Parts: sequence; structure tokens; C-alpha cells
Amino acid sequence: MGSEPGPVQIVTVCKEDHSFALDAEALAQVLLAPEVRDKHVVVLSVAGAFRKGKSFLLDFMIRYMYRESDENWLGDDDKPLTGFSWRGGSEPETTGIQIWSEVFLVQKSDGTEVAVVLMDTQGAFDNQSTVKDCATIFALSTMTSSIQIYNLSSNIQEDDLQQLQLFTEYGRLAMDEIFLKPFQSLMFLIRDWSFPYEYTYGFKGGNEFLDKRLQVKEAQHEELQTVREHIHSCFTSISCFLLPHPGLKVATSPAFEGQLRDVAPEFKEQLQSLIPKLLHPDRLAEKEINGNKVTCMGLLEFFKAYIKIYQGEDLPQPKTMLMATAEANNLAAVAAAKDQYYKNMEKVCGGDLPYVAPDSLEEKHHFHFRDALHAFSSTKKMGGQEFCDHYQAQLEKELEEMWQSFSKHNESKNVFSAFRTPAVLFVLVCLLYILSGVLLFVGLSTFALVCDCILGVVMMAMLTWAFIRYSGRYRSVGGAIDQAAGVVLEQATVALNKSRGTNTSVQKKSS
Repeated sequence: MGSEPGPVQIVTVCKEDHSFALDAEALAQVLLAPEVRDKHVVVLSVAGAFRKGKSFLLDFMIRYMYRESDENWLGDDDKPLTGFSWRGGSEPETTGIQIWSEVFLVQKSDGTEVAVVLMDTQGAFDNQSTVKDCATIFALSTMTSSIQIYNLSSNIQEDDLQQLQLFTEYGRLAMDEIFLKPFQSLMFLIRDWSFPYEYTYGFKGGNEFLDKRLQVKEAQHEELQTVREHIHSCFTSISCFLLPHPGLKVATSPAFEGQLRDVAPEFKEQLQSLIPKLLHPDRLAEKEINGNKVTCMGLLEFFKAYIKIYQGEDLPQPKTMLMATAEANNLAAVAAAKDQYYKNMEKVCGGDLPYVAPDSLEEKHHFHFRDALHAFSSTKKMGGQEFCDHYQAQLEKELEEMWQSFSKHNESKNVFSAFRTPAVLFVLVCLLYILSGVLLFVGLSTFALVCDCILGVVMMAMLTWAFIRYSGRYRSVGGAIDQAAGVVLEQATVALNKSRGTNTSVQKKSS
């Protein structure tokens, strides 16, 4: 990814077989950047029919995020609008889901910093998309976002509400398990609103209009009543904004590049009301699953889990969606606990830090291991105890592997460990040389000869070990020499300890 920020395609739709693919690597590059990975994430997504100005709107949001402190954030009249690709016409520009490559860090009034991700989704109902394509993209963006903007033209039609049917059903199941509203903020954005004399532009008129459209009436078909009831019960907050037409030049001129001078004044006026309110730091709702705030690192797990269930032939059952959420919820908790253990152990023995005594290191490992397990178990998770136990076992196994790696890394820093074999061999050479001289002096020449032979073998082993270490070849022979030296050292230590023990007991008896 270059230094210049831009849109990153994270979900692509194959038009031939209507399959979906997640570019996990591209998503990880954005979400796992060191400065944002551990921050709670706000995902603002714009979804809806193609050619209704979703990208156009998002580009004004990007402009605002970069110039937040500037009162004239809308910019100069003749400056073209850049950001997510958009253009007039009848062919869709975006296919699948894109996010802006730069994650914006925003400080709330309480001092906490959140990471804001802006997401653009493929237009629904173009001539190559099936109902499944549209429903899938819409479902993916709703389930991964904390603020979902449903971009509609002129009015709220019945089929616009039907699009929400899939998750309202999922939401009902989720609430049975977690007793919390599964989705957060849903905002209907009605473009090209033509009846300001009935309902005024902006949030006030929008909310009055929405209340009327979402009213449950006895005369309605049962399915229509159900969708309305579920929308209310599934989303934490629902709002609506009525936006005027941007002007004929915007809609019809092929030369239009987003310059403000060609945009209708009342459209600009409403943009200046909508975007600062929408992106006000204290209105930015962090993504939550089961009451837990999700980090950028956790969001990656949710994308991976959700894309799996949308890759089948049919639209997934709400039950499957619930299981995917539970799986991602547990995997995010595992990833966070592993990250915590890794960071804590890095502070103890990572990188260029000096060698730590094995006993002390093991003590630290046990402490941070328990700490990581506690962090996992204290995270609210979905799926029931048995389901979570499976992920806890996985976490324990992965932490154990990390511990082995840290332990080996620490051992490699021990200078004495590195020189243990040559030191043992050198001491043996010295002892055998002295012993041979003593035996020869007292007339035991046969034993002295045996000592000389062993001395020759030890010296050969020493030279061989040095050659293997220098060249890196015949490592199995080097391993055998290391092992033999280890056994000699162990036996010598045992013998020394025994002799010390005997001396101590003799001293005690004599006293």
C-alpha cells in the first residue's frame, strides 16, 4: 500500500458465478497498522442502490475528516472531489466492498481515542446483480458496521424495508441469546427529497417522515408488520435525514468532477448540517458485539467469519449468522489474549533484552499465562460454555507454543550456554592431560596410554564441533557432540553435589 491514501477493495463479487471473496491481506494491512490495531473501532458504512451518490457522499466525509478543524471544510468552489471513485451514468462503479486505506484516529470528549473506518458498498440491484448479491453485500456491511447509512432515492419503498428482513430475523435470534440489540445505528438517508413542504430537509423532517413510514398498522400485511417491529427491536438507534437534489449539473453533466460551484446551494447547506453531526466525535458509536467493544484487530476476525457463511449457494440461515458471530466473537477474544501475553513477555525477554534466569522467566510466563486466560474468560462471549471452552483450549495450546518460542529465544542469549560444549571439552582435555602425566609418573604407562587415546578423541570432537559451528554443515553430528557434553556436565554436577552432601554429613557427625 503506497503512502497516498485511497480506496482498498476488501470484498469482491465475481459476476459470473455470484461468489464472494475477502482480501484478508489488504484488510489486515489497514486494520493491523500498529497505531490503530488495539483501538476500539467505529465503522461507518454507506449502502444502497447504485448510482445514488454513495461514494459522492463518502468523499465529502473524507474531506471533513482531513479538515475537521477548518470551518470551511467543504473546500474551494472549483476543487474537484477526490476519494472513492464515483461518476455519473448508469453503470455501477463499485463492486463489492471498499474501505478507505487511512483509519482516522478521533478523540472523544472523555479523552478516549477511537479508530474510524469509512466503508463503501456495491450498489444494489444493478442489472448483473442477483437479489442474493445485493442482500449479501448489504448484510455484510450491516453486520460489520456500527453506523449503517441506508442510502435511498426519493422515498422509502416497501422493498427497501424488505432488504432488512434477513437481519431482523437474525436479530430476533441474537436477542434470544444475548438480550441486547444486535445492531447499532441505522440511518435512512433519503436523496433527492422532493416534498420539503410536507417534511423539511434534515434530521427533524426525516425523523417525522420515518416515524410515519415505520408505523405498524393493522391493515398492513403480517410480513410488513413483522419487518417494522423487528427494525425497531434490532437497532439501538434509528434516524432519517432528508437531502435535497444536488442540482441538474451534478446529475446530467459528464464533465462534472465534484466542484462545489456546480452543486445546488441548498444541497451544500444540508451537507454542512449532516456531515459534522454524523462525524461528531461523541456521536461516533464504537462497534459492539454482545456488549463488547471491538478493536480493529477484532474486526478482522468478524470479516473472516462472516465471509465464510456468505460463500454458499443460498442466503445463510439466521442461525448460521449467529454461529459465525459467536465464532468471530471467541476468535477476537483469543487474538486479544494472545496479543496481551506476547506484549507482556516481550517486555521481559524480547528482542535485545539480556538473558533471564530460567526459573525467573518461567515464573513470569505462568503469571502472564494466567493473566491472558483471565482476559479471555472475562470477555463476554457468545455460543455457550462448551463452545467457548473449545476456544480456550485453542488459546492455551497457542500460548504454550509461544512460551516454547520465548524460552528458546532466551536460552540462545545465554553466552555460557553457547560455549558449554567447548568449555566441557576443554576441561576434559586438561584433566586427561594431567591424569596421563600423573599415571606415567607413577609407572602406570598402560593407563596413561588409554588416557592419551581418550584425549585424542576429545580433541578431535572439539575440532569437529568448531568446524560444524563455523560451516553450518553436519548439524546432526554437532547435536550429538552437544548432547554428549551435556551428559558429562550433568554427571559431573551430580557427582559434585553428592560429594558436597557427604562432606556436609561428615561435618555434622564430627560436630
